[in-house]
Amino acid sequence: MDPVPRAASLRRAPVQQRSAERLSRILDSCAQLLDEGGYEELSTRAVAVRAGVPIGSVYRFFGNKRALVDALAERNLERYAERIAERIAGIPAADWRAAMDAVLDEYLAMKRTAPGFSLVDFGNQIPVGADAGPNHRLTDRLTALLAAHLDRTPDDTLRRAFLIAVESADALVRLAFRLDPSGDENVIAETRELLRAYLARALD
Repeated sequence: MDPVPRAASLRRAPVQQRSAERLSRILDSCAQLLDEGGYEELSTRAVAVRAGVPIGSVYRFFGNKRALVDALAERNLERYAERIAERIAGIPAADWRAAMDAVLDEYLAMKRTAPGFSLVDFGNQIPVGADAGPNHRLTDRLTALLAAHLDRTPDDTLRRAFLIAVESADALVRLAFRLDPSGDENVIAETRELLRAYLARALD
């Protein structure tokens, strides 16, 4: 079962499995249509047609297409967090570099393969959500996940280090995908080295 977006993204949260499955189909259809035509061409009606549901089903969950994309961004973040948790479970706690490699690798994998992710990711490409701070949401999740795994205290100093790492990686990965649709490997390699050198001050 897909993670359900947070209640703030939805007019009404699904309470039955059938309703949750319908919500998942709606978000899948939204992601596919974003890849095909971009945000400007996206409409709630097109999403309903693609998902095979009445338009009322879309409006039961979402007031407009912006709310739809916000929920997709939230689902992307939940999926990403799940993938990282699975990856780092097999990494020794002392090897923070391998853990950070997993964080970057899973992001790149989603950017290359997850429908709609290259346009939405966690809300950076199309700014969504009331807080308009998707990298802060991402940093909070990473701080919680990595602090627990690395046996570190999730204090303000650690969060600030991860926030700076996230913001830096975000800018550089965007550059990598502007230079090459599949991500310029040289820029990605430099991004990895930059993250390791910067985070060594906080994690060594």
